[in-house]
Amino acid sequence: MDIVVKSFDELTTVELYEILKARAAIFVVEQNCVYQDLDDVDYQSLHVFYQEDNRVLAYLRAFYKEKGVVQIGRVLTMQRGNGWGGKLLHEGLIQIQKRIPAQKIYIEAQKYMIGYYQREGFQVTSEPFLEDGIEHVQMKFTIKKGSE
Repeated sequence: MDIVVKSFDELTTVELYEILKARAAIFVVEQNCVYQDLDDVDYQSLHVFYQEDNRVLAYLRAFYKEKGVVQIGRVLTMQRGNGWGGKLLHEGLIQIQKRIPAQKIYIEAQKYMIGYYQREGFQVTSEPFLEDGIEHVQMKFTIKKGSE
């Protein structure tokens, strides 16, 4: 299992196809949520994923939400219970801090995933709200100087 960290322009067509296939499998099919996944944000995102035999096993993207704040989104794992999600988030935070200058990292997390993000240092900053019929909360991670 290899970690891959690339900008949109660096992705191969196979990598992009596998990313989009994984996102559709999780967010559209598994969660039964019809929404427009292709939102043009991918163009300016850092794509962080684990792959094996060209298949995406775990994925997230990161992009500027506003000046000094990076947003993480589309976080997924293709199988649960094997530790890929924790490895992905941990490595993703390292790569974001190396490659995208910011003071904070923001995420709109599904409510049931709060503990997953808290383990890496995220803190809940909002009351629950509905997005696409699923309860979410806003969470932030403050980057400490010298932690990159």
